[in-house]
Amino acid sequence: MGIVKVSGSNIQSLMQGILGFLPNPRSAHRSSFIDSDNSVIDSGIAIYFPAPHSYTGENVLELQGHGGIVVMDMLLKRLCCLGARMARPGEFTERAFLNNKLDLTQAEAIADLIESDTEKAARCAQRSLQGEFSKRIKSIKDVLVDLRMYTEASIDFVDEDIDFLSDGNIEKRLHELLSSIASLKKTAQKGSLLRNGMTIVIAGRPNAGKSSLLNFLAGNETAIVTKWEGTTRDVLRETIQIEGMPLHIIDTAGLRQTENQIEKEGIKRAYKEIEKADRLLYIVDSVISSDDRKLLATFPNPLKITKIFNKIDLTGIKPKRVDTSEHTEIFMSIKYNQGTDLLIDHLKQCVGFEQNTEAVFTARRRHLVALDETENYIHSAVNSLGRNVQCELLAEDLRLAQNTLSTITGEFTSDDLLGVIFSGFCIGK
Repeated sequence: MGIVKVSGSNIQSLMQGILGFLPNPRSAHRSSFIDSDNSVIDSGIAIYFPAPHSYTGENVLELQGHGGIVVMDMLLKRLCCLGARMARPGEFTERAFLNNKLDLTQAEAIADLIESDTEKAARCAQRSLQGEFSKRIKSIKDVLVDLRMYTEASIDFVDEDIDFLSDGNIEKRLHELLSSIASLKKTAQKGSLLRNGMTIVIAGRPNAGKSSLLNFLAGNETAIVTKWEGTTRDVLRETIQIEGMPLHIIDTAGLRQTENQIEKEGIKRAYKEIEKADRLLYIVDSVISSDDRKLLATFPNPLKITKIFNKIDLTGIKPKRVDTSEHTEIFMSIKYNQGTDLLIDHLKQCVGFEQNTEAVFTARRRHLVALDETENYIHSAVNSLGRNVQCELLAEDLRLAQNTLSTITGEFTSDDLLGVIFSGFCIGK
Protein backbone atom coordinates (compact mmCIF):
# COMPACT_ATOMS: atom_id res chain seq x y z
CA MET A 1 0.00 0.00 0.00
CA GLY A 2 1.08 3.56 -0.68
CA ILE A 3 -0.30 6.58 1.19
CA VAL A 4 -0.14 10.22 0.11
CA LYS A 5 -1.19 13.04 2.44
CA VAL A 6 -1.98 16.62 1.43
CA SER A 7 -2.38 19.44 3.97
CA GLY A 8 -3.42 23.02 3.34
CA SER A 9 -5.94 25.71 4.10
CA ASN A 10 -7.87 25.26 0.85
CA ILE A 11 -7.69 21.93 -0.98
CA GLN A 12 -11.25 21.69 -2.29
CA SER A 13 -10.20 22.30 -5.90
CA LEU A 14 -7.42 19.74 -5.55
CA MET A 15 -9.90 17.13 -4.29
CA GLN A 16 -12.23 17.88 -7.17
CA GLY A 17 -9.38 17.47 -9.63
CA ILE A 18 -7.94 14.21 -8.27
CA LEU A 19 -11.23 12.54 -7.22
CA GLY A 20 -13.92 14.24 -9.31
CA PHE A 21 -16.02 14.97 -6.20
CA LEU A 22 -15.78 16.44 -2.69
CA PRO A 23 -15.72 13.62 -0.11
CA ASN A 24 -17.69 13.77 3.11
CA PRO A 25 -15.55 14.63 6.16
CA ARG A 26 -13.97 11.71 8.06
CA SER A 27 -15.52 9.07 5.80
CA ALA A 28 -13.66 6.47 3.76
CA HIS A 29 -14.56 6.73 0.06
CA ARG A 30 -13.68 4.07 -2.52
CA SER A 31 -12.48 6.15 -5.45
CA SER A 32 -10.31 6.36 -8.56
CA PHE A 33 -7.43 8.86 -8.64
CA ILE A 34 -7.77 10.77 -11.92
CA ASP A 35 -5.01 12.14 -14.16
CA SER A 36 -5.26 15.34 -16.21
CA ASP A 37 -6.53 13.41 -19.29
CA ASN A 38 -9.25 11.72 -17.17
CA SER A 39 -7.36 8.41 -17.20
CA VAL A 40 -7.11 6.53 -13.91
CA ILE A 41 -3.74 6.65 -12.16
CA ASP A 42 -4.77 4.31 -9.36
CA SER A 43 -7.77 3.43 -7.25
CA GLY A 44 -8.11 3.17 -3.48
CA ILE A 45 -9.47 4.97 -0.44
CA ALA A 46 -9.81 8.74 0.00
CA ILE A 47 -10.41 10.32 3.43
CA TYR A 48 -10.93 14.03 4.04
CA PHE A 49 -10.16 15.57 7.47
CA PRO A 50 -11.37 19.20 7.62
CA ALA A 51 -9.62 21.75 9.83
CA PRO A 52 -9.12 21.95 12.73
CA HIS A 53 -9.80 18.27 13.41
CA SER A 54 -6.75 16.84 11.64
CA TYR A 55 -3.13 16.01 12.41
CA THR A 56 -1.83 19.37 11.16
CA GLY A 57 -4.84 21.45 12.19
CA GLU A 58 -5.41 22.25 8.50
CA ASN A 59 -7.57 20.56 5.85
CA VAL A 60 -5.98 17.17 5.15
CA LEU A 61 -6.65 14.73 2.31
CA GLU A 62 -5.32 11.20 2.61
CA LEU A 63 -5.14 8.94 -0.45
CA GLN A 64 -4.49 5.23 0.11
CA GLY A 65 -3.51 3.45 -3.08
CA HIS A 66 -1.88 0.20 -4.17
CA GLY A 67 1.59 1.66 -3.98
CA GLY A 68 4.56 1.08 -6.25
CA ILE A 69 7.26 3.60 -7.15
CA VAL A 70 5.95 4.50 -10.61
CA VAL A 71 2.29 4.78 -9.58
CA MET A 72 3.10 6.85 -6.49
CA ASP A 73 5.31 9.15 -8.56
CA MET A 74 2.48 9.67 -11.07
CA LEU A 75 0.09 10.48 -8.22
CA LEU A 76 2.52 13.00 -6.71
CA LYS A 77 3.04 14.69 -10.07
CA ARG A 78 -0.72 14.99 -10.56
CA LEU A 79 -1.19 16.56 -7.11
CA CYS A 80 1.62 19.04 -7.80
CA CYS A 81 -0.05 20.01 -11.08
CA LEU A 82 -3.21 20.72 -9.09
CA GLY A 83 -1.35 23.20 -6.87
CA ALA A 84 0.31 21.10 -4.17
CA ARG A 85 4.06 20.88 -3.57
CA MET A 86 6.35 18.31 -2.00
CA ALA A 87 6.56 18.60 1.77
CA ARG A 88 9.81 19.36 3.55
CA PRO A 89 11.08 16.82 6.11
CA GLY A 90 8.94 17.15 9.22
CA GLU A 91 6.65 19.78 7.72
CA PHE A 92 3.41 18.02 8.68
CA THR A 93 4.48 17.85 12.33
CA GLU A 94 5.85 21.41 12.14
CA ARG A 95 2.44 22.65 10.98
CA ALA A 96 0.79 20.67 13.79
CA PHE A 97 3.09 22.47 16.27
CA LEU A 98 2.48 25.91 14.72
CA ASN A 99 -1.29 25.27 14.82
CA ASN A 100 -1.11 24.30 18.53
CA LYS A 101 -2.07 20.68 17.95
CA LEU A 102 0.96 19.61 20.00
CA ASP A 103 3.93 21.22 21.70
CA LEU A 104 7.60 20.86 20.80
CA THR A 105 8.35 17.95 23.15
CA GLN A 106 5.41 16.02 21.68
CA ALA A 107 6.58 16.83 18.15
CA GLU A 108 10.07 15.54 18.92
CA ALA A 109 8.53 12.45 20.53
CA ILE A 110 7.01 11.51 17.17
CA ALA A 111 10.47 11.33 15.60
CA ASP A 112 11.78 9.47 18.66
CA LEU A 113 8.95 6.95 18.40
CA ILE A 114 9.70 6.28 14.73
CA GLU A 115 13.44 5.92 15.40
CA SER A 116 13.13 3.78 18.56
CA ASP A 117 15.56 0.85 18.64
CA THR A 118 14.07 -0.86 21.69
CA GLU A 119 10.64 -1.52 23.14
CA LYS A 120 11.48 0.54 26.25
CA ALA A 121 12.54 3.50 24.11
CA ALA A 122 9.31 3.27 22.10
CA ARG A 123 7.17 3.23 25.24
CA CYS A 124 9.05 6.21 26.67
CA ALA A 125 8.60 8.14 23.41
CA GLN A 126 4.89 7.35 23.54
CA ARG A 127 4.69 8.81 27.06
CA SER A 128 6.30 12.02 25.83
CA LEU A 129 3.87 12.08 22.92
CA GLN A 130 0.97 11.75 25.37
CA GLY A 131 2.27 14.84 27.18
CA GLU A 132 3.93 13.42 30.33
CA PHE A 133 7.07 15.54 29.89
CA SER A 134 5.04 18.63 28.99
CA LYS A 135 2.87 18.30 32.12
CA ARG A 136 5.90 18.29 34.41
CA ILE A 137 7.40 21.28 32.58
CA LYS A 138 4.09 23.15 32.91
CA SER A 139 3.83 22.48 36.65
CA ILE A 140 7.30 24.01 37.20
CA LYS A 141 6.53 26.93 34.90
CA ASP A 142 3.30 27.68 36.79
CA VAL A 143 5.27 28.01 40.02
CA LEU A 144 7.75 30.33 38.29
CA VAL A 145 4.94 32.53 37.00
CA ASP A 146 3.45 32.71 40.49
CA LEU A 147 6.82 33.64 42.00
CA ARG A 148 7.31 36.32 39.34
CA MET A 149 3.93 37.77 40.26
CA TYR A 150 4.95 38.17 43.92
CA THR A 151 8.40 39.52 43.05
CA GLU A 152 7.17 42.07 40.53
CA ALA A 153 4.42 43.11 42.93
CA SER A 154 7.16 44.07 45.39
CA ILE A 155 8.62 46.29 42.69
CA ASP A 156 5.26 47.85 41.77
CA PHE A 157 4.30 48.52 45.40
CA VAL A 158 7.69 49.70 46.63
CA ASP A 159 6.15 52.80 48.26
CA GLU A 160 3.55 50.75 50.10
CA ASP A 161 4.15 49.07 53.45
CA ILE A 162 4.11 45.65 51.80
CA ASP A 163 7.12 43.33 51.55
CA PHE A 164 6.36 40.05 49.86
CA LEU A 165 9.98 38.85 50.13
CA SER A 166 10.67 39.17 53.85
CA ASP A 167 8.51 36.32 55.19
CA GLY A 168 10.71 33.54 53.78
CA ASN A 169 7.94 32.10 51.62
CA ILE A 170 9.67 33.00 48.34
CA GLU A 171 12.94 31.36 49.38
CA LYS A 172 11.13 28.21 50.53
CA ARG A 173 9.29 27.93 47.23
CA LEU A 174 12.51 28.49 45.26
CA HIS A 175 14.14 25.57 47.10
CA GLU A 176 11.07 23.42 46.39
CA LEU A 177 11.39 24.44 42.75
CA LEU A 178 15.03 23.33 42.70
CA SER A 179 13.99 19.94 44.10
CA SER A 180 11.35 19.57 41.38
CA ILE A 181 13.86 20.41 38.66
CA ALA A 182 16.42 17.97 40.10
CA SER A 183 13.79 15.20 40.03
CA LEU A 184 12.79 16.10 36.47
CA LYS A 185 16.44 16.15 35.35
CA LYS A 186 16.99 12.68 36.79
CA THR A 187 14.03 11.30 34.86
CA ALA A 188 15.00 13.19 31.70
CA GLN A 189 18.56 11.85 31.87
CA LYS A 190 17.22 8.29 31.99
CA GLY A 191 15.01 9.08 29.01
CA SER A 192 17.97 10.53 27.13
CA LEU A 193 19.99 7.36 27.73
CA LEU A 194 17.06 5.23 26.53
CA ARG A 195 16.86 7.33 23.39
CA ASN A 196 20.56 7.75 22.60
CA GLY A 197 22.23 4.93 24.47
CA MET A 198 25.37 5.10 26.59
CA THR A 199 28.82 5.22 24.98
CA ILE A 200 31.30 2.86 26.65
CA VAL A 201 34.95 2.86 25.58
CA ILE A 202 37.25 -0.09 26.27
CA ALA A 203 40.87 1.00 26.77
CA GLY A 204 44.11 -0.39 28.13
CA ARG A 205 47.57 -1.61 27.21
CA PRO A 206 48.08 -4.20 24.44
CA ASN A 207 46.96 -7.79 25.10
CA ALA A 208 45.05 -6.94 28.27
CA GLY A 209 41.87 -8.44 26.81
CA LYS A 210 40.12 -5.43 25.27
CA SER A 211 39.06 -7.20 22.07
CA SER A 212 37.97 -10.27 24.04
CA LEU A 213 35.78 -8.03 26.18
CA LEU A 214 34.24 -6.43 23.09
CA ASN A 215 33.50 -9.87 21.64
CA PHE A 216 31.93 -11.00 24.93
CA LEU A 217 29.66 -7.95 25.17
CA ALA A 218 28.73 -8.05 21.46
CA GLY A 219 28.07 -11.78 21.54
CA ASN A 220 30.10 -12.41 18.37
CA GLU A 221 33.66 -12.35 17.06
CA THR A 222 33.74 -8.67 16.08
CA ALA A 223 37.41 -8.15 16.93
CA ILE A 224 40.43 -10.31 16.06
CA VAL A 225 42.04 -11.83 19.16
CA THR A 226 45.66 -13.05 18.97
CA LYS A 227 48.67 -13.38 21.27
CA TRP A 228 50.50 -10.64 19.34
CA GLU A 229 50.40 -7.02 20.47
CA GLY A 230 48.96 -4.21 18.34
CA THR A 231 46.30 -6.29 16.57
CA THR A 232 43.65 -3.58 17.00
CA ARG A 233 44.82 -0.44 15.19
CA ASP A 234 41.52 1.31 14.58
CA VAL A 235 38.32 1.98 16.48
CA LEU A 236 35.80 -0.90 16.49
CA ARG A 237 32.16 -0.18 17.30
CA GLU A 238 29.25 -2.38 18.36
CA THR A 239 25.77 -1.44 19.58
CA ILE A 240 24.23 -3.89 22.02
CA GLN A 241 21.21 -4.04 24.32
CA ILE A 242 21.15 -5.02 27.96
CA GLU A 243 17.52 -5.76 28.80
CA GLY A 244 16.32 -3.03 26.45
CA MET A 245 19.01 -0.49 27.34
CA PRO A 246 21.15 0.48 24.30
CA LEU A 247 24.93 0.57 24.79
CA HIS A 248 27.46 1.73 22.21
CA ILE A 249 30.65 -0.26 22.84
CA ILE A 250 33.93 1.03 21.38
CA ASP A 251 37.14 -1.00 21.34
CA THR A 252 40.37 0.96 20.90
CA ALA A 253 44.00 0.35 20.04
CA GLY A 254 46.35 -0.75 22.84
CA LEU A 255 47.94 2.26 24.53
CA ARG A 256 51.75 2.18 24.44
CA GLN A 257 54.81 3.91 23.02
CA THR A 258 55.34 2.82 19.41
CA GLU A 259 57.15 3.92 16.28
CA ASN A 260 54.59 2.33 13.96
CA GLN A 261 52.75 5.21 12.25
CA ILE A 262 49.55 3.23 11.73
CA GLU A 263 49.45 2.16 15.36
CA LYS A 264 50.19 5.75 16.44
CA GLU A 265 47.14 6.94 14.53
CA GLY A 266 45.06 4.23 16.19
CA ILE A 267 46.23 5.37 19.65
CA LYS A 268 45.44 9.00 18.74
CA ARG A 269 41.91 7.97 17.79
CA ALA A 270 41.62 5.98 21.02
CA TYR A 271 42.24 9.10 23.11
CA LYS A 272 39.61 11.03 21.15
CA GLU A 273 37.03 8.34 21.96
CA ILE A 274 38.09 8.27 25.62
CA GLU A 275 37.42 12.01 25.92
CA LYS A 276 33.84 11.56 24.64
CA ALA A 277 32.99 8.39 26.59
CA ASP A 278 30.12 8.22 29.08
CA ARG A 279 32.00 5.37 30.79
CA LEU A 280 35.57 4.10 30.35
CA LEU A 281 36.34 0.44 30.97
CA TYR A 282 40.10 0.34 31.59
CA ILE A 283 41.22 -3.27 31.40
CA VAL A 284 44.50 -4.54 32.84
CA ASP A 285 46.29 -7.86 32.60
CA SER A 286 45.87 -9.29 36.16
CA VAL A 287 47.51 -6.40 38.05
CA ILE A 288 48.01 -2.66 37.51
CA SER A 289 51.54 -1.88 36.37
CA SER A 290 53.40 1.41 36.68
CA ASP A 291 52.62 2.04 32.99
CA ASP A 292 48.90 1.56 33.71
CA ARG A 293 49.06 4.08 36.56
CA LYS A 294 50.73 6.63 34.28
CA LEU A 295 48.04 6.11 31.64
CA LEU A 296 45.18 6.35 34.14
CA ALA A 297 46.55 9.68 35.36
CA THR A 298 46.20 11.12 31.83
CA PHE A 299 42.46 10.37 31.48
CA PRO A 300 39.80 13.03 32.13
CA ASN A 301 37.18 12.55 34.85
CA PRO A 302 38.36 9.56 36.94
CA LEU A 303 34.81 9.10 38.27
CA LYS A 304 33.81 7.68 34.87
CA ILE A 305 36.50 4.96 34.93
CA THR A 306 35.81 1.32 35.76
CA LYS A 307 38.94 -0.78 36.25
CA ILE A 308 38.68 -4.32 34.91
CA PHE A 309 41.20 -6.80 36.36
CA ASN A 310 41.19 -9.53 33.73
CA LYS A 311 42.69 -13.05 33.76
CA ILE A 312 41.97 -13.84 37.41
CA ASP A 313 42.24 -17.49 36.36
CA LEU A 314 46.03 -16.91 36.35
CA THR A 315 46.15 -15.26 39.79
CA GLY A 316 43.71 -17.35 41.79
CA ILE A 317 41.64 -14.30 42.77
CA LYS A 318 37.91 -14.94 43.02
CA PRO A 319 35.45 -12.83 40.99
CA LYS A 320 34.48 -9.72 42.92
CA ARG A 321 33.44 -6.10 42.61
CA VAL A 322 34.97 -3.35 44.74
CA ASP A 323 33.38 0.11 44.87
CA THR A 324 35.45 3.06 46.10
CA SER A 325 34.71 6.77 46.29
CA GLU A 326 36.56 7.31 42.99
CA HIS A 327 35.84 4.26 40.85
CA THR A 328 34.68 0.65 40.61
CA GLU A 329 37.02 -2.33 40.29
CA ILE A 330 35.84 -5.64 38.83
CA PHE A 331 37.94 -8.82 39.02
CA MET A 332 37.00 -11.28 36.28
CA SER A 333 38.15 -13.70 33.61
CA ILE A 334 36.70 -13.07 30.18
CA LYS A 335 38.20 -16.28 28.79
CA TYR A 336 36.48 -18.49 31.39
CA ASN A 337 33.38 -16.32 31.87
CA GLN A 338 34.12 -15.67 35.53
CA GLY A 339 32.71 -12.47 37.04
CA THR A 340 31.18 -11.32 33.77
CA ASP A 341 27.79 -11.09 35.50
CA LEU A 342 29.32 -8.52 37.86
CA LEU A 343 30.28 -6.38 34.87
CA ILE A 344 26.82 -6.63 33.31
CA ASP A 345 25.17 -5.58 36.59
CA HIS A 346 27.63 -2.69 36.86
CA LEU A 347 26.86 -1.48 33.31
CA LYS A 348 23.14 -1.65 34.04
CA GLN A 349 23.72 0.49 37.11
CA CYS A 350 25.82 2.98 35.13
CA VAL A 351 23.13 3.41 32.50
CA GLY A 352 20.48 3.90 35.20
CA PHE A 353 18.67 0.65 34.45
CA GLU A 354 15.32 0.16 36.11
CA GLN A 355 13.05 -2.80 35.51
CA ASN A 356 10.09 -0.45 35.73
CA THR A 357 10.38 2.55 33.40
CA GLU A 358 6.72 3.57 33.49
CA ALA A 359 7.54 7.09 34.70
CA VAL A 360 10.33 7.68 32.16
CA PHE A 361 9.86 9.70 28.97
CA THR A 362 12.26 10.42 26.13
CA ALA A 363 14.46 13.49 26.38
CA ARG A 364 17.05 15.11 24.17
CA ARG A 365 20.33 16.86 24.85
CA ARG A 366 18.73 20.30 24.35
CA HIS A 367 16.14 19.47 27.04
CA LEU A 368 18.86 18.61 29.55
CA VAL A 369 20.80 21.78 28.70
CA ALA A 370 17.66 23.91 29.16
CA LEU A 371 16.94 22.28 32.53
CA ASP A 372 20.53 22.94 33.64
CA GLU A 373 20.25 26.60 32.62
CA THR A 374 16.88 26.96 34.35
CA GLU A 375 18.38 25.48 37.51
CA ASN A 376 21.29 27.94 37.34
CA TYR A 377 18.94 30.92 37.07
CA ILE A 378 16.97 29.73 40.10
CA HIS A 379 20.18 29.25 42.08
CA SER A 380 21.04 32.82 41.14
CA ALA A 381 17.61 33.93 42.39
CA VAL A 382 18.23 32.17 45.74
CA ASN A 383 21.61 33.88 46.03
CA SER A 384 19.98 37.23 45.23
CA LEU A 385 17.58 36.74 48.13
CA GLY A 386 20.43 35.86 50.45
CA ARG A 387 22.32 39.03 49.55
CA ASN A 388 19.21 41.22 49.84
CA VAL A 389 19.82 42.63 46.38
CA GLN A 390 17.27 44.71 44.50
CA CYS A 391 14.03 42.98 43.55
CA GLU A 392 14.66 43.81 39.90
CA LEU A 393 17.59 41.37 39.76
CA LEU A 394 15.54 38.62 41.37
CA ALA A 395 12.69 39.27 38.94
CA GLU A 396 15.12 39.09 36.01
CA ASP A 397 16.49 35.72 37.18
CA LEU A 398 12.95 34.34 37.39
CA ARG A 399 12.06 35.74 33.95
CA LEU A 400 15.13 34.13 32.38
CA ALA A 401 14.35 30.84 34.14
CA GLN A 402 10.80 30.84 32.76
CA ASN A 403 11.91 31.69 29.22
CA THR A 404 14.60 29.01 29.25
CA LEU A 405 12.17 26.39 30.54
CA SER A 406 9.65 27.42 27.87
CA THR A 407 12.14 26.63 25.09
CA ILE A 408 11.64 22.94 25.89
CA THR A 409 7.96 22.95 24.93
CA GLY A 410 8.37 25.64 22.27
CA GLU A 411 6.38 28.41 23.96
CA PHE A 412 9.49 30.57 23.79
CA THR A 413 11.84 29.59 20.99
CA SER A 414 13.54 30.75 17.81
CA ASP A 415 12.85 29.92 14.18
CA ASP A 416 16.44 28.66 13.87
CA LEU A 417 15.82 26.04 16.56
CA LEU A 418 12.60 24.91 14.87
CA GLY A 419 14.46 24.52 11.58
CA VAL A 420 17.06 22.26 13.17
CA ILE A 421 14.49 20.13 15.00
CA PHE A 422 12.09 19.48 12.12
CA SER A 423 14.80 18.99 9.49
CA GLY A 424 15.66 15.72 11.23
CA PHE A 425 12.18 14.26 10.61
CA CYS A 426 11.39 11.90 7.75
CA ILE A 427 9.35 12.96 4.71
CA GLY A 428 5.62 12.47 5.41
CA LYS A 429 5.88 13.47 9.07
